[in-house]
Amino acid sequence: MGVEVVKNYINGRWVESKAKDTQDVINPATGELLAKTPMSTREETLQAIEAGKAAFNRWRATPALTRVRHLNRIRDAFEENFEELSKILTMEQGKALDESRGEYRRTIENLECATSVPSLQMGYNTEDIASGIDEMVIKQPLGVFFCVAPFNFPAMVPTWFWPFAIGCGNTYIVKPSPQVPLSQVKQFEIIHKLGLPRGVMNMVHGGLEAVNALLESPDTVGMSFVGSTRVGKLLYKKAGEQGKRAQVQGGAKNFLTVMPDANLERTVPAIMTSFFGCAGQRCLSGAVLLAVGEIYEPLKKAVVEGAKNIIVGNGLEEGVQMGPMASKSGMDRVLGFIDKGVKEGAELLMDGRGIQIPGYEKGFFIGPTIFSDVKPKMTIAREEIFGPVMSIVHVKDLDEAIDVIHANRYGNASSVFTTSGKTARNYQYRVKAGNIGINIGVAAPIATFPFSGMKDSFLGDLHGQGQDAVSFFTENKVVITRWF
Repeated sequence: MGVEVVKNYINGRWVESKAKDTQDVINPATGELLAKTPMSTREETLQAIEAGKAAFNRWRATPALTRVRHLNRIRDAFEENFEELSKILTMEQGKALDESRGEYRRTIENLECATSVPSLQMGYNTEDIASGIDEMVIKQPLGVFFCVAPFNFPAMVPTWFWPFAIGCGNTYIVKPSPQVPLSQVKQFEIIHKLGLPRGVMNMVHGGLEAVNALLESPDTVGMSFVGSTRVGKLLYKKAGEQGKRAQVQGGAKNFLTVMPDANLERTVPAIMTSFFGCAGQRCLSGAVLLAVGEIYEPLKKAVVEGAKNIIVGNGLEEGVQMGPMASKSGMDRVLGFIDKGVKEGAELLMDGRGIQIPGYEKGFFIGPTIFSDVKPKMTIAREEIFGPVMSIVHVKDLDEAIDVIHANRYGNASSVFTTSGKTARNYQYRVKAGNIGINIGVAAPIATFPFSGMKDSFLGDLHGQGQDAVSFFTENKVVITRWF
């Protein structure tokens, strides 16, 4: 029996792609071939766009309260299938099962937040702006939107967007990462059974050909992207040339600053989660630890001791805290960065290379890796590694720490650990990063807040989630009225 080639979901039907090219879907803990992803053709992608376009007018005219009842049903079904969804996510992506459960908690949270669209989308009006003249704003949906989703959070990231989009009256196309399509396939299988009108939600698998078709079609109106800054800038430029709305969440190099007055007993566990959670494969992972003043030596010792206790293995096994890298290419890339750090003269306090997990010799594992004596101009201190690698930089004071942060081109997230309110306020006021943590290792906004980003970490004006999402997926129509 052959390995399954996953299907597209177009106009309420599961459709086999006719594309000859496929990409293997590999369990990163075992090396097992799980499925194949088709590189869908331009014609197949255009069929999904046509389905969304055909469904738009009827869906737009559906009362907002009726639209969000569908979101409530999807939310309840995800809750009912919570464990199965979490296990599928771990199997294809590699993260620990508790991390997958956490991702689905956030997925459900996004659906819950989007059910408030009827109130968030309400316009505002003013009587008598002039004698006998009233003015109002109506927030109206625009048409067919799409997202190009990443491999690291394949279940959650699309829900930064589509629940808000369809709640506002638009139709939607999800283009999952071909590396991890199974989470979206399972979600769409659940959605398929719940009576959502045909064409409102569609899914197309594939690569560049599918993305170009989505961008170039005159029948799509906007794009959401999460991935590398390099690719994001190319897509953002193309979206602009096509007159489409775009929000692009790009790369990151997140700095965590530990002040001399920090409570190390509480700080170190937060640092462990930040740097080594999801094997460092998230845009909010810690990358560089800035040790201020005399905290440097005790902090080095504390983080090494903390990292020694992290249990690495197959994420499906209870108790495992860190799974493998999501792909062999990702593993090789991170190993290259570790080699580079050694060559550039950083001190390797803890080496995660060559880690062996009994029974999983074919897995893509790297253990927690810690460098000290890292200089800000070293490659490992500047470039996004996207793996379980911590670089510790010693700085003399808060001003130097902020200078190091600002010298980097990214601005996704940054955190400070301190017991001083003055220091915390100074940090949040000055640091140019979209998400700031105060004694928080991973500053991940809940669904009612925008997922922010600055500098090379974000392109666009309106972010995913919350009120920003409602504004992105609607247009303000101003109506000025006088009756004779």
